[in-house]
Amino acid sequence: MAEGGHYYSEHDDRTAPFRNSKGRGAHKGRGFDRSRRDRQRGNHAGGFGGPGNRGRLKDTDGDVAMSDGSQDSRSQHRFNPYVPPFRKGDGRFDRDRRQGRGAGNGRGGFRGDRNMNSRSGWYKVTVPHGKKYDKKWLVTALQNICSVSYTPVHYHVDHNRVHFFVDDSAAANALHKCSHKITDSDGFKVEVHVNPSAPPSFLQSDLKPEHLEHLKQCMAKRFDGSQQALDLNNIRTDPDLVSQNIDIILNRKTNMEAVIKIIEKYIPELTCLNLSNNRIHKLDELADLVTKVPNLKTLNLSSNELKSDRELDKLKGWKLVELWLNRNPLCELFKDQAAYISAVRQRFPRLLKLDGHDLPPPIGFDVETPTTIPPCKGSCFGTDEIKALILRFLQQYYSIYDSGNRQPLLDAYHDGASLSLTTPYSTQNPSRSSLGEYYKDSRNLKRIKDSTMRFRLLKHTRLNVVAFLNELPKTQHDIASFTIDVNTYTNTLLSFTVSGVFKEVVVDGKSRESTMAFSRVFITVPAGNSGLCIVNDQLFIRMATTEEIRRAFVAPAPTPSSSPVPTLTAPQQEMLTAFSLKSGMNLEWSQKCLQDNEWDFNRAAQIFTQLKTEGKIPDVAFVK
Repeated sequence: MAEGGHYYSEHDDRTAPFRNSKGRGAHKGRGFDRSRRDRQRGNHAGGFGGPGNRGRLKDTDGDVAMSDGSQDSRSQHRFNPYVPPFRKGDGRFDRDRRQGRGAGNGRGGFRGDRNMNSRSGWYKVTVPHGKKYDKKWLVTALQNICSVSYTPVHYHVDHNRVHFFVDDSAAANALHKCSHKITDSDGFKVEVHVNPSAPPSFLQSDLKPEHLEHLKQCMAKRFDGSQQALDLNNIRTDPDLVSQNIDIILNRKTNMEAVIKIIEKYIPELTCLNLSNNRIHKLDELADLVTKVPNLKTLNLSSNELKSDRELDKLKGWKLVELWLNRNPLCELFKDQAAYISAVRQRFPRLLKLDGHDLPPPIGFDVETPTTIPPCKGSCFGTDEIKALILRFLQQYYSIYDSGNRQPLLDAYHDGASLSLTTPYSTQNPSRSSLGEYYKDSRNLKRIKDSTMRFRLLKHTRLNVVAFLNELPKTQHDIASFTIDVNTYTNTLLSFTVSGVFKEVVVDGKSRESTMAFSRVFITVPAGNSGLCIVNDQLFIRMATTEEIRRAFVAPAPTPSSSPVPTLTAPQQEMLTAFSLKSGMNLEWSQKCLQDNEWDFNRAAQIFTQLKTEGKIPDVAFVK
């Protein structure tokens, strides 16, 4: 609570007159009195988070300190493991200013009318709480009031702060004077801090040859050959490097690349790597090591600055069994430990230890050596009675399904039937795929996370099921490609799976020219004397393989028709009856075979014998 009895939020920079208990007027830039200075140093009884934010004081000339150290006492005393500790040698003008010394005391106090010098020529601009601002708005607002034109370099967000760099001292001093001159849409004043800085990390040049040699010797000292383990924990503070004034920072691209090259050249058999306490926030460079050090099993990335678990995707090639990620910001993103473990194990399914804790053994079905999948053995019905029942049902069902009018399928479904459609999961734009027509209705559980949406995509009642089927593209199924497997059958239930290929037919002069594959699970109950009624229909559609396309639509297929035996001449009717008796095929398939051979009985019989020998005539052709 401030002295005036008002509570302030952590980020409240609205300027207002400051009135204390003695009735003094607005603060005019004088040094703090002792009690206020003690509160800023964290000595007040309230512990962390007391007042002292200069943004709450009315400053007539808008002059603010140009250092992260000029933030309020709460930011000075709050523990933050991702920010380097304050060093007494840094920012002396800030220390002098906190002690109430002005510019005239010769001790380096910084006032707005003095220039700030950086040995490197670079300055780091920080906007506390800048994360909530749109980049375009913030940059434009600063440029509009800044007296010197500048170009922000490497604009980025770190925690709640926004940072960017400038390489011009005049621009740095001008930006410093912009602090508290911009009011955002919530009425807060925008703070701007400017500090001398090293060049941005991506501009750092490669290490010198002599530095590389020292780095190699340092890494050799940290390598345990008996365990094939390399410990690079907090390598920046290694005495051997510090004594040579070599600054190795592994969140710099060039530094990490140098380490990776040494590992690749000298210890490619590495199995354990410790990179903890190195301020690493991206894993792009480390990803290059995945193929170069394939035997790595243990990786320690704890106490770094990884903000998203998506960074781990870059390392998925490693078959890690032990991983450390604790004390990274990404650990705070998960609602519970189970979600955290699940996300990590999704990338590393063989993981046995996470952050030092044992995990349940993974359930894996992969094999180390390549294995050839055995060829399909064809349909499995169980009994001839079930076989005849299913083949008759499928012939009737797909004759209607491919006819162009699927409304008669109402008779095939139970009043309370349900249907679901699924397509393979893909991260690509579905509109570019031949499956685009089906994708929007897909209930693939990896794509649809929302349980409400999953329920909406499930089609309920036979009216809704058939209405949905009528909206799907018109098709022609290759019945000869069907493979049928009976899953379960009892006196009251029959469940079977049918798989095969189909193609979409020309609609309005357009054809997709693509062959697709499907797998469909029908759960049925008895209907009438010898029929089936569908209570659940699960349809999965994918693109056909090259082999499936090659074999598709080779055998003659009957053309769907409302009348399976159209009017024929008397000689043709006699020939059809004789051919059906001799071949064993039903009238529909026998007629198709004769028509394809221009009613030449002998040639049709020869083609039939050849196709039957090759196994290309489906069982459904013999169902009468």
